[in-house]
Amino acid sequence: MALSGIQIYKLLPQTNCKDCGYPTCLAFAMKLAAKQAELSSCPHVSEEAKAQLSEAAEPPIRLVTLQADGHEIKVGNETVLFRHEKKFFNKPGLFIRVRDTDPAEDIRAQVAAADSYRVNYVGMALSLDGFAVEATSGDPGAFASAISAVRAASARPLILISRDPAVMAAGLRAIDGESPLICGADAANWQAMAELARQHNAPLAVLGNSLDELAELTEKIKETGVKDLVLDHGARSLGAALIRQTQIRRLALKQNFRPLGFPIIAFAGNDAPGGQAVMAAQAIAKYAGFVVLDSFAPETVYPLLVLRENIYTDPQKPIQVQPALYEINNPSPEDPVLVTTNFSITYFSVANEVESSGLPAWLLVTDAEGMSVLTAWAAGKFDAERIAKAVKGFNVADKVSRKRLVLPGHVAVLSGELEEELPGWEIRVGPREAVDLPAFMKQAL
Repeated sequence: MALSGIQIYKLLPQTNCKDCGYPTCLAFAMKLAAKQAELSSCPHVSEEAKAQLSEAAEPPIRLVTLQADGHEIKVGNETVLFRHEKKFFNKPGLFIRVRDTDPAEDIRAQVAAADSYRVNYVGMALSLDGFAVEATSGDPGAFASAISAVRAASARPLILISRDPAVMAAGLRAIDGESPLICGADAANWQAMAELARQHNAPLAVLGNSLDELAELTEKIKETGVKDLVLDHGARSLGAALIRQTQIRRLALKQNFRPLGFPIIAFAGNDAPGGQAVMAAQAIAKYAGFVVLDSFAPETVYPLLVLRENIYTDPQKPIQVQPALYEINNPSPEDPVLVTTNFSITYFSVANEVESSGLPAWLLVTDAEGMSVLTAWAAGKFDAERIAKAVKGFNVADKVSRKRLVLPGHVAVLSGELEEELPGWEIRVGPREAVDLPAFMKQAL
C-alpha cells in the first residue's frame, strides 16, 4: 500500500536541511508521495526508514533494461503524465520486426541496413535500438535460425515474439547468455513463459485482452519472481491503442496501481499508406516504452527519431548544438568567420542559408546555453567576452589567414567591445536575418 505524504514525513529526519532541494521535509514528503521526487535525494534518511519507504520511493512505472554486447535500452521509470510537469526520462526503443519465414539472406540484408542507419540531428547521433524477431512459422528451428541471422548482422538488443514456450525456448538457446525481451505471456502460457524469463533473467511482455486481464496476469507472474514486465494491451488500431495506453499510464501514475506500473510495448504495423508512421508517432508521444515497426525505411525512421528526441528533451531547456567551429562548403583560410549561438534553430537557419548559397564560410557557434541571438544577448550569455573566448578556445586564428569576424546584425552594439577583446581582427556587422546572409557575403565580404 502506498504511503501518504504525512506517513512519509514521519519517517524522514524532519530537520528541514534543504539538502534534498525542497524547503522542508514535509514538502519533500509530499513530492515523494506524488512520485515527483526520489528518496535518494535525501542524504540523511536512515536505513530503517529506507526499508519502510521502499514502496513509496519506487517509481510508479518500473524501469526495464535490455542489454546486448555494449548496447543498452532503458524504458520506464517515468513519473509524470505530461512532459511539461517535469520531463520524460527514458526514450522508447524503436525496433524493426523480422519474421522467421523470410529467407536468412533477406533478414541479414534488412538488419544490416537498419543497424548501420545513423542520422545527425543538431549534433546528436540518432539510430535505431534493436530488432524484433517473430516466430511466424511456429517452427523452433526456423525461429532459432532467424535469430542467428539477425545476430550475424547486428549486436543490438532483441525482442523475441512467440506464444509457444517450446519455440521461445529454442530462440533463447540461440542467444544463450543474453536477456532479450520475451514476448509473450498470455492467460494460457504465462506459467511456462515466466519460467523461461526467470531462467534467462529476461524481461517478459504480458498480453491481455483487457486491462483487468493484464493486471491479473502481472500479479500472478510477479509471484513467480519475475519482476521486469512489459505490457501488451492487445489493441492494434489507432484509437483503441491510444485509449488503452492512456488508461494504463493514468492508473499507474495517478492511482499508483502497481499491477499496471510497467512499460508498454506497441506494434505499429498498418497496411494503410503512412499508417505505420502515424501509429509509431502516436506510440512515441503517448506512453509506449517499446515501439515495433514492421519494416525499415529511412524516410519513415528519420522523422520518428527526431520526434522522439524532441519529446524526450527537457522542455525547460532548448535543443542545442555543440559549440564548435564548423566548416561550410569547404572554406579556405581566406574565407570569413560567421558568429552565432548554439540554439538549434538559429544554427540551422544560418548554416542552411550559407550552404544552399554555395559560398564557403567558417561558422563559429558559441555556447549561449541554447538561447537565440537576441535572447542570449539580453540575458548576458552572448557578449564580446564569450565570443572572444570561443575564438581562442577553438583556435580560429590558426585556421584563417584573413581575420574577419561577422556578427549578427541584431548585436551590432558588440562590435566595439569585440575589437578590444580581439585586437588584430576585423569585426564586421552582418544582416539581422539569416536569409540575407548570401547577398551580404557576395556584396560586402
